Amino acid sequence: MEKQNIVIGGAWPYANSSLHLGHIAGLISGDFLARFYRLKGNNVLYVSGSDCHGTPITERAKKEGVNPREISGKYHEEFTDMFKKLNFSYDLYTKTDTDYHKEKVKTLFRKLYDNGYIYEKVEPQAFCEKCNKFLNDREIRLTCPNCGEETKGDQCDACLHVPTVEELKAGYCIECGLKTIEKDNKNLYIALSKFQKEIEEHTKKVKGKWRINAQNETEKYLKQGLLDRAVTRDLNWGVDIPVDGYEAKKMYVWIEAVMGYITDTMKLCEERNMNFEDFWKEGHNNRIFMCHGKDNIVFHSIILNCLLLGQEENYHLVDMIVSAEYLNFNDQKFSKSKGIGMTALEALDIYESDSLRYHLISKGPEKKDTNFTIEDFENTHNGEILNKFGNLVNRTLRFKGLEEVPQGEMNDIMKKEIEDTYREVEKLIEKLEFREAVDRIMNLVETGNKFYDLKEPWIAKKNDIQDFNNTIYTCTNIIANLSNLFEPVMPEACGKIRKYLNINTPSWNYLEVEKGLKLENIEPLFTRIEKK
Repeated sequence: MEKQNIVIGGAWPYANSSLHLGHIAGLISGDFLARFYRLKGNNVLYVSGSDCHGTPITERAKKEGVNPREISGKYHEEFTDMFKKLNFSYDLYTKTDTDYHKEKVKTLFRKLYDNGYIYEKVEPQAFCEKCNKFLNDREIRLTCPNCGEETKGDQCDACLHVPTVEELKAGYCIECGLKTIEKDNKNLYIALSKFQKEIEEHTKKVKGKWRINAQNETEKYLKQGLLDRAVTRDLNWGVDIPVDGYEAKKMYVWIEAVMGYITDTMKLCEERNMNFEDFWKEGHNNRIFMCHGKDNIVFHSIILNCLLLGQEENYHLVDMIVSAEYLNFNDQKFSKSKGIGMTALEALDIYESDSLRYHLISKGPEKKDTNFTIEDFENTHNGEILNKFGNLVNRTLRFKGLEEVPQGEMNDIMKKEIEDTYREVEKLIEKLEFREAVDRIMNLVETGNKFYDLKEPWIAKKNDIQDFNNTIYTCTNIIANLSNLFEPVMPEACGKIRKYLNINTPSWNYLEVEKGLKLENIEPLFTRIEKK
């Protein structure tokens, strides 16, 4: 089968506060897919970065009395460290505050302007007389006209409604609390309405491939009719506008951040002497995945695709929207101010990264909001990861007196079970059914343990050495193939297994271990979490 050129984009987290486990639950699907498609032998570019511009960073900097670059730089370093500890396999994790990104984004922006998709518009905008400035959406507090909850003006956390310019006029300044007034302001707008038909056609084309929440949310916006949106903001921190007369404004963060998938790929292709068009243009056997939480759906399903269409350069549109629902903590929303939940780094200081990855994928918010509790997580680790997977590895490779892989024969039934697992798991992953995929792999672990118990190698070693050799050899091959199957989920443990069994690289193919291979320095893969 011909190799595919695959771009996998993970949403760009705001560099204004620590990432919690809920954020990771929305992002880990990107690493899961990147590792899977590499195992399949495809050309994969997995990209993302820290979103360093926009109102959230300037708000945080103002509170702390520092420069926005200090805030974004601090959290970018924290994010980089956290993703490394979680074994996210980004080909490039960068940030929007780089000269490369800024210059490439300005070129893409200018192309949209020259093609007639960005235009100037003067209209009334929310203005705070006390603060003497125009207010951006995140600087406005209002009652959501859709659900009645109090929210910031960028997006309602409760129902995901994005307030219109008209609705923002009923708001209050977050900084001083004063009711806003209207005042004429000049901005550049992108004509999303011009892409209505093309986005509708594309959304119909991919129906059944995206996560259902992405499909529903996108269709809701299309039914309402795409509205033109401002692409300039009254900020002094961000990417410059490459249009005369807009020197005092900056680019709206949502437009330049989603363009980061393109600029990241450009940079990687330059560094690796690869062809950028192979990944982003039509006719190059390519696929594009976007992985994020449900609050980011329209930015990837509609806006990114509009930006691509507006280049008029035969760009390939997003194939797969992998949008997670929300992860709660003890049935409550994560909240740093209220002390609800754990940051990812706090969790990594206590628990093994593989266990966190396994739990967030196998018990994650794939189709509905799910709940994270310490008790559930510890039960997953001790009950599934340690007692099932770890136990199979431990009692096979560390069997008392075993010094090498036996000269046994592979059990035909178990071989078929392994091959079936590869095929079935692959189908589930292609359908974005990650929880079921992990369950199917764990089913192979359970089958391996049942086979081991049924064959009773501790008795066969005394009474029938060939049966013993066949049993241990078969179980060793089950473990070897589990190191492939579990690679997208628990890469650290799988790497250890491959080292023990002299497997050079993981792949998505059935394999058998070399007979007579010395088994040395085999350590338990996992340790029990003692409940407190």
